[in-house]
Amino acid sequence: MMSAHKYKLCQLQEGMSVQIISMDLTGVMRRRLLDLGFVPGNVVTVVNKSPLGDPIAFRVSGTVIALRKEESSNIYGEMV
Repeated sequence: MMSAHKYKLCQLQEGMSVQIISMDLTGVMRRRLLDLGFVPGNVVTVVNKSPLGDPIAFRVSGTVIALRKEESSNIYGEMV
C-alpha cells in the first residue's frame, strides 16, 4: 500500500469504499472514466472482484462499471 490513507483502486477488497482523490491517466481513457463518474470527490465501492483480480466491478454514481487492473491501478482514493 502506498500510505496510511491513499489506496489504488486495484488494492481494495469487495465491499470497501473510497473517495477518489486523483487519477494518473491521460487522453481518451481519462476522459472516458471522468464521463463515467470517476471524478475526484466521488465515492467508489468495490462490488465484485474476479477470481484472478482482473477485472474489478466498481459502483460509482449509481452505476456498476468493470475496470481492468491497468486502469484501476492509476486511480487513487482515501477510505470513507
